[in-house]
Amino acid sequence: MPIGKVVEIKPPLGLPPVPVPPDNPPTAETIALGRKLFFDKRLSADGTVACSSCHDPKYAMSDPNRFSSGIQDRKGTRNAPPVFNAAYLFTQFWDGRAMSLEHQARGPVQNPIEMAHSLPGVERRLAADPKYVALFAQAFGPGRITFEMVEKSIATYERTLLSGNSPFDRYYYGGDKKAMSPAAIRGLNLFLDITLDGPNCVSCHRIEPNYATFTEVRFHNTGVAFVPSTGAFTDIGREKISGHQKDRGAFKVPTLRNIALTSPYMHNGSMTTLEETVQFYFDGGRANPHLSGVVPHAGVHNIPRDKQAQAKADLVEFMKALTGETPPLASPPGE
Repeated sequence: MPIGKVVEIKPPLGLPPVPVPPDNPPTAETIALGRKLFFDKRLSADGTVACSSCHDPKYAMSDPNRFSSGIQDRKGTRNAPPVFNAAYLFTQFWDGRAMSLEHQARGPVQNPIEMAHSLPGVERRLAADPKYVALFAQAFGPGRITFEMVEKSIATYERTLLSGNSPFDRYYYGGDKKAMSPAAIRGLNLFLDITLDGPNCVSCHRIEPNYATFTEVRFHNTGVAFVPSTGAFTDIGREKISGHQKDRGAFKVPTLRNIALTSPYMHNGSMTTLEETVQFYFDGGRANPHLSGVVPHAGVHNIPRDKQAQAKADLVEFMKALTGETPPLASPPGE
């Protein structure tokens, strides 16, 4: 349990209060410690990979590469999701296998493809550094450094990485009717359209009356992982965690905030542009036996063909208006 004075994490315009677990209240000391740990490559077995290696501040703490490089240039099969605003997600990873930011922090450390380290190994390495010993004592009191302290610090730091006050926020919540372009406003109206004529985006990428996280944090199969020629999935997604066949090929709905900065898209980074991604949904996803019922089907769209190009362009402009401000602490300590 942190011993310092509890501080308030103030969300920017457009975001709700930050959920904080009772046993890990934010303090200045844990935030500073978590920030240092996030950018420290010594958390990996060979000292070459940090959290920030796959979550770059220039890309809303995501990775512009389709698959991130772990130690010895090992590659995974999923695209690194952004950390900005991850504080609002009650499950972490594309398949939701971690139920908190704290739980998530230990995953990459132990993953043989990513950091390939052990929790005791990290504890020993940090305990051998007098500077870290002092920082952990300031944050948690004197005593042995444990990985629970590491994950609590990293999670607390990540809860400060809130990006809002975007042109959309200023327009929708701030009353500034000039904050978005006419094209973006048209795109917003389409985004909100849940009739049979509309794209129904908001059903999964939620906008609430006082804030918008742009995700319902549920899992849907859109067909991205389905291979029609074989009838199989390249990644079964949520099913591996839930054990339910209905979850085959389903992945967590990502937030659309800062989406213009986080290419490539989808769980496997298979789409490189917003235009390509919007077209995928206009086409009704990829048909498969477990396709989610919320995925719009091509036949549902009653937008006249001669107006579809404009509609898709407007939706892209709207999503570009979701680029928020960079959080003040989204950089290595000392920068």
